[in-house]
Amino acid sequence: MTRQQKRAQEPLFEGSEWTFEKLHATYAAIEDVALNDLGLEVYTNQIEIISSEQMLDAYSSIGMPLMYQHWSFGKHFLREENMYRKGFTGLAYEIVINSNPCISYNMEENTMALQALVMAHAAFGHNHFFRNNYLFRQWTDADGILEYLQFAKSYIAKCEERCGPAAVEEVLDAAHALMDHGVFRYRRPSRLSKREQVAREKERLRYEERNFQDIWRTVPTNGTGGAVEEKKADDDSENARKLNLPEENLLYFIEKNSPALETWQREILRIVRNIAQYFYPQKQTKVMNEGCATFVHHYIMNRLYDDGLLTEGAMLEILHSHSNVVFQPGFDDPRYSGINPYALGFAMMGDIKRICTEPTAEDRTWFPEIAGTGDWRGTLKNAWANYRDESFIQQYLSPHLIRKLRLFLCVDEAKQRHVEVASIHDERGYREVRTALARNYDLALIEPDVQVVAVDMGGDRCLHLQHTVHEGVHLSDKGRDGVIAHARRLWGYDVDLIGVDKDTGEKLYEAGTARPAAA
Repeated sequence: MTRQQKRAQEPLFEGSEWTFEKLHATYAAIEDVALNDLGLEVYTNQIEIISSEQMLDAYSSIGMPLMYQHWSFGKHFLREENMYRKGFTGLAYEIVINSNPCISYNMEENTMALQALVMAHAAFGHNHFFRNNYLFRQWTDADGILEYLQFAKSYIAKCEERCGPAAVEEVLDAAHALMDHGVFRYRRPSRLSKREQVAREKERLRYEERNFQDIWRTVPTNGTGGAVEEKKADDDSENARKLNLPEENLLYFIEKNSPALETWQREILRIVRNIAQYFYPQKQTKVMNEGCATFVHHYIMNRLYDDGLLTEGAMLEILHSHSNVVFQPGFDDPRYSGINPYALGFAMMGDIKRICTEPTAEDRTWFPEIAGTGDWRGTLKNAWANYRDESFIQQYLSPHLIRKLRLFLCVDEAKQRHVEVASIHDERGYREVRTALARNYDLALIEPDVQVVAVDMGGDRCLHLQHTVHEGVHLSDKGRDGVIAHARRLWGYDVDLIGVDKDTGEKLYEAGTARPAAA
């Protein structure tokens, strides 16, 4: 069939108004391209049409369809609503949930062209990425997350009825403040599904409520002198071994070992850290996830237009929205707020396709495994499945794209009076630019590394935390004191925090509830 014959086909819709019949027909056409042309593998889709107020409500509860009540969600709702009503910000065209079935919320105010765009973007682009990327496969349970959220919402509501909203809010406030320190970064989580976890947690709660466990008695110490100190040092070492210290997951350690928490409080901590763990892969794949979804919707919409299934008017509206999504302001533009993950991700996906189909001699030198193979679909699906932002940029950012995006490396040393342009567009410069950009997406360097390093369960029960300082970047006074205060609220006893230089091991500061904060 020629291009002219394809264009002669009847379009899926005309005009801006949508109906469910049009949505169904358009979804079927999008699905055909996504599955039979791109070869995507997706969860079953569940698409729901919601109002702008419902979209604002979804914003406020971190995009989840079921969520327990907390004042912070209402605060976010009012802020987003005021900004939206005054015209300072817009709303997302859609929200998509990493679950099975994969739930996509589309705005009822969208035009039919936008509904087509967001179905391709979310229901197939994001959906494929959620199902296939190794981080989501390893850390999340798409089959059980909705049931677990229902359990969490019901459980916290019962706690409020039994213990009072103020007591529950106090625990949630502290737990939310420490959510970034409530994930496992390097250790595999339990392989139990969320459904199995819910059943086990219900049984454990019933058991603990039936049995009083006197496990937090203070152990007396006898004698004085060096022998006792030596024994204490041995006990500390043994205690650290039994408690698996150091521990990176602060909420997990407090949940399992706090002498002060009641059973219901421990369960709330478990709920908060499970939700934090659910979102952890999304923090590591923003560029890839949005790049994948944007590339998918761009390809599908162009394919439908080429087949005569979209009118020129609809395609112009789609391209206008697409251009807004991938717009990258210059560094001197008032709108600049960093590198747009949609723009970088989409540019890299398109560049991979170019390398596979139309490589230059430079591409063949830098990417010999994929240059000229023609298998851009397989190459992209392999990248979407096996990389995160940091490693994806390190592996696939090409010199061609570095030049196109006009990237170069500046070094701003605090001790130097001037900023140095350290890397430009030469072979060494390309590698250094790529490495520097990749490091900007490494959460190990972005987020503070605060771990539990010691605790004397038989003595003063003071919890000792250590912040490993990377490249001289300290915690702010407010952030440091906040970590200590919230940890103290959950632990029930004194908490101290020391800062240690990663390279030299030098102690840089010391603060805590048991001693004055460092000057």
